[in-house]
Amino acid sequence: MFKRERRYLAIVRSSVCSFLFLLLSLPAAGQSLDEVYKRALKEGGTVNFYGTLAQINAVRILPVFEKRFPGIKVNHIDATANALATRAITEARGGRTIGDVFQGALENLLQVQEQGLLLEKLPPEAAEYPNNLKGSSWVGTDLIFLIGAWNTNLVKKEEAPKSLDDFADPKWKGKLIAEPRDAEVFIGLARGKYKDDEKAIALLKKIAANNVEFHKGHSELAEFLVSGQGAACFTCYSHHFPPRIKKGAPVGYLLSEGIGTISGTAIFKNAPHPNTALLFARWAMSQEGQKAYAQGGRTPAHPKVQPVEKTRPEKIYAIGAAEIKDWPKYEKIWKEIFKIR
Repeated sequence: MFKRERRYLAIVRSSVCSFLFLLLSLPAAGQSLDEVYKRALKEGGTVNFYGTLAQINAVRILPVFEKRFPGIKVNHIDATANALATRAITEARGGRTIGDVFQGALENLLQVQEQGLLLEKLPPEAAEYPNNLKGSSWVGTDLIFLIGAWNTNLVKKEEAPKSLDDFADPKWKGKLIAEPRDAEVFIGLARGKYKDDEKAIALLKKIAANNVEFHKGHSELAEFLVSGQGAACFTCYSHHFPPRIKKGAPVGYLLSEGIGTISGTAIFKNAPHPNTALLFARWAMSQEGQKAYAQGGRTPAHPKVQPVEKTRPEKIYAIGAAEIKDWPKYEKIWKEIFKIR
């Protein structure tokens, strides 16, 4: 019995020491960004950012952070949210954590969280966000809207779509492009617009009959549309078009309705640069960082920061954590309708 008690005390002592180490390794919640910055400078001056920011936005947003905190560079590992989640999970299974911050689509962020890879502690800036824009380890920092868009050289003004339903018209046969992983469109239509799965399925089957051509990556999808490789897209991101239109791209996009998704920010539990990770995450969630996101062409999630560009649809069919729980069911049907492998 005595040996068992000693073993128990040793386990408790070890757990307490581990907890205290974690507690002491992170700055106090009440510290300012500048105080966290001082601690971050001692970690090597790099934050490994696993983020889905499109380069057209990243080149306008990330330098603002680097200018605000001299000596800290953002190592942007850029890929789709699905690829970043897979990479992070694979690295963890190999006994490594390379990323400091994960920023991407909520469904992929939750996937990483389920693997126990995220820090279950929110920064103080999270208090300014409503409950539907944050979880136990993440805060929504960027709202993304899936909308319809078209090439104005290929689609006459009077033939431009007025709603997502218009893409069911046979006139679009052989002219549509889309992203194969955007089952959110199905969820948004089923749970938001129609509040009926069967009505959404009926519409998607009509769209599928128009022989949709699929391309992975929303940035690439936007470029395909601009170059005329497709006349119209029904799963494009609204924030991709204002900067392209300013540069003369022949594109029109639909803002009468759209599917709203959350891109969240979280800190890896075993981040190699914990203070630098906290600095970037807190900045991205703060009003200061959110204004930089807005200036960079994104739609900030902070309730007090408005987007600069016209990216927010009039009617939004939102996809939150509750809807994502049913993701496997909707994804299966989505793939079956469009014959996606």
